[in-house]
Amino acid sequence: MKYPKIRELKEAVVSLLSPAYTSSFPKKAHTPFENFRGKPEVNDKECVGCETCSHVCPSKAITIVDNRETGIREITRDFGKCIFCGMCQEHCITGKGVILSDKIFDLAVFDRTKIVEKQEKDLVVCKHCSAIITTADHIQYLHKKLGPKAYASILNLNLLHEKLELAPREETDVEIKDGLKRKDMFNIICPNCMRSVLIEYI
Repeated sequence: MKYPKIRELKEAVVSLLSPAYTSSFPKKAHTPFENFRGKPEVNDKECVGCETCSHVCPSKAITIVDNRETGIREITRDFGKCIFCGMCQEHCITGKGVILSDKIFDLAVFDRTKIVEKQEKDLVVCKHCSAIITTADHIQYLHKKLGPKAYASILNLNLLHEKLELAPREETDVEIKDGLKRKDMFNIICPNCMRSVLIEYI
C-alpha cells in the first residue's frame, strides 16, 4: 500500500485550514477597483433624449420608440443586454446624461424585466407633415449651447417663448389649412417644410 507523500499531506492540511482566497461577496460588500465600469446610471435632467447612445450601443441594449400621437419618446435600457463598454457615456452630447457607476455591478436577477429601465421625453413634431424633429429637451440644450446664434432659428424662438411663457401656445400657433404659407414660418415645422416655405415665398 502506498502512502501519500509528506508534501501532499502538508498542502492538503494548509489548504484546509487557510481562509478562502476569493472575496466573501455577497456576505461582505465588494469594493471595485478604480475605473471599474458598472451599471450605466442615467441623469434624466441632463439627458436630452437625442438618440446618440442608442446609435453607438453595440449590443442594442438601448432602444427608442417615438409615438407621434402622444408626443412622447420612450427610451428603454435593457441592462441584461448591456456589456458595460462605456460607449453611451463616451458619446453622450451633454457629457452628463449617462455615467457608468463604479459601485453598482450586481445585476443578477431571476426576473429579467427588473433590470429594464424606461425613460420618457417630450417630442417636437412638425405642425405640417407630422415629422418628428427631436425632443424638446434637445432643442433647449442646443439653444443654450448656441447662445445668441440660436435666435436665427424660428424653431428655437418658438420653443424659447414657450419655455419662458411669453405667450400661450394657442396664441403662437397658426393653423395650417391649405398647405404651407409664409406665415407658417412662425409655426414649429421641420427643416424640410421650412425649406419649402423659404424657397416658395422668399
